[in-house]
Amino acid sequence: MAAGGVSPGGPLGAYVPGTSLLHRCPPGPKLLGLLVALTLAIRWPEYVAVPAVALFALARVPPRMALAQLRPLWLFLAVAFGFQVLAAGLGTAIEVVGGILLAVALASLVTLTTRVSAMLDALVVAARPLRRLGIDPDRVALLFALAIRSIPLITEIVRNVREAQCARGAGNNPIALAIPTMIRTLRAADALGEALIARGIDD
Repeated sequence: MAAGGVSPGGPLGAYVPGTSLLHRCPPGPKLLGLLVALTLAIRWPEYVAVPAVALFALARVPPRMALAQLRPLWLFLAVAFGFQVLAAGLGTAIEVVGGILLAVALASLVTLTTRVSAMLDALVVAARPLRRLGIDPDRVALLFALAIRSIPLITEIVRNVREAQCARGAGNNPIALAIPTMIRTLRAADALGEALIARGIDD
């Protein structure tokens, strides 16, 4: 079990309670650091890989949980890697896929070490100057909250479709996985939209 009783194979982006330096770091500077790290990871993944692994170790995130954050991406990464190999060569494919992996890993590290409520409070504070432009900071925070909530939701949809696919003997057919996943995701989005409208959040 991980710190705080969270399973090492827990859901994508699940908060892992802890007392590490990253856990104690305020969410504002952490999010700002994430933006810088993402820029570096996309452009120079070879220089960011070792520091990223060191940050996971510093946060004392179990290796199985760290890998669980990347597992849902395997199909997308395989397709992206193959396309990049054909279009630009092996070196570019490794760089592009490596950058994506690092970006997702770093973003996951922030969610693993930061409570969602604290993250949203920091976003509301950061977005307050936008009131002068007619933008509601609470709406901005709601948008990020929905995005964060959608990550484990879509992961769960993919897992359920995959299990049903295996039960029917469909093997590793990507079409049999992609189409039901898309349909279920759209249905979930419609249900969410109806719930928001019912609560008066419709503009």
